[in-house]
Amino acid sequence: MITNRSEGDGAKLEALAARPASRNAPQGPKAASKTKIRPRHVKQGQRTPSKQDRVLAMLRQKDGTTTPALMKATGWQQHSVRGFLSGVVRNKLKLKLVSTKVGDQRLYRIVDKAPAKADGRRTKRQPA
Repeated sequence: MITNRSEGDGAKLEALAARPASRNAPQGPKAASKTKIRPRHVKQGQRTPSKQDRVLAMLRQKDGTTTPALMKATGWQQHSVRGFLSGVVRNKLKLKLVSTKVGDQRLYRIVDKAPAKADGRRTKRQPA
């Protein structure tokens, strides 16, 4: 028995042509749009604050902030917050990060200058 394969192949080709190129490819009238949607509270020309901006603003407060507060504000885990404080704040940005323990929690804050020693000595030796 001879069958006409052209009918079946044509239907397959039409089905393949109707499929999007990729499963993640945008579809519909907004697919070609390159504009980004911004939150309503952000005006034209402004950008939304990044997580780094939010953390630095919390650290610059007079009272500072705690690790759980930073975790809640960013959605990061505890080790990620500590890594950010060490790697970005101290090493990359070269900011003076002060840590004080109050009760069970540790407060972190950024200060402009290093606190002076109580006896007035310098922290580094002077050349002779």
